[in-house]
Amino acid sequence: MPKETPQVVLSRDQYGKAEVRLLHVDRAGPRHEITDLNVTVTLAGDMAATYLTGDNSGVLTTDAQKNTVYAFARSGVRPVEEFALRLGRHFAQVGSVHRAQVRIEEYGWRRIDAGGGPHPHSFERLAGTRIVSAFVHSDGRAEVVAGVGDLVLLKSTGSEFHGFLVDRYTTLAPTDDRILATAVAARWRISANEADWAECFRGARTALAEAFAITHSLSLQQTLYAMGEAVLLARSEVAEVRMAMPNRHHFAVDLTPFGMANENEVFYASDRPYGLIEGTITRDDVPEPGMAW
Repeated sequence: MPKETPQVVLSRDQYGKAEVRLLHVDRAGPRHEITDLNVTVTLAGDMAATYLTGDNSGVLTTDAQKNTVYAFARSGVRPVEEFALRLGRHFAQVGSVHRAQVRIEEYGWRRIDAGGGPHPHSFERLAGTRIVSAFVHSDGRAEVVAGVGDLVLLKSTGSEFHGFLVDRYTTLAPTDDRILATAVAARWRISANEADWAECFRGARTALAEAFAITHSLSLQQTLYAMGEAVLLARSEVAEVRMAMPNRHHFAVDLTPFGMANENEVFYASDRPYGLIEGTITRDDVPEPGMAW
């Protein structure tokens, strides 16, 4: 019996303009303020025709999306969360769009100290990236997710790892004193569309770093949970925290061939392979995640 030809359908689609680079300079006073952003717009809706037949009548060009980002920036880009929401609300009302996501990466800068104080218009780049995503539906529903990327943290002691499962392929030796280092990628879902965005971000980021520092770590998994819990305890508007933390391994170098001891002072920093620890910490009294995840 001949085999039936399977039916093929377009089950999901979205498109947009990725990584629109934008530097905004606030020249309101003699001390300039800069905001360095990377903006990605993603639109979804009733646009199957362009995939199936090439009918582009419902497509807002990605060039127009890019231009909209720049035009909206003329009215200011801070707070970044509000800028993302403004853009998302605009795009969600365009043509056949049902849902708009605006994802913004903000690169931090601080003033260069020069001449005895902070220079009014010269800056140096900071490590770590602030990440904001605004999800807006055409019916007005909106959700904001904020977070950090590549937040590099290290502690030179206060970390152990032992008591783990051992099988025939296990070669790792247990330790009660090791370097713990990671590059945190964390996102937290904010349960309100109106918040003190700057204070929420500062508080959450501070909670992450402080929990990393003060938690005596028995595993990176335990540290991840402590960091996520600290964010939820510090910021009542945060409903959920999702985290990914690579274990940036540092191995003590064997100096015995040179007749030397190594009392956990000289390490080889290995960038790969690495352990990748992930987890989600959620309040037990908040609704299930919405569209943001």
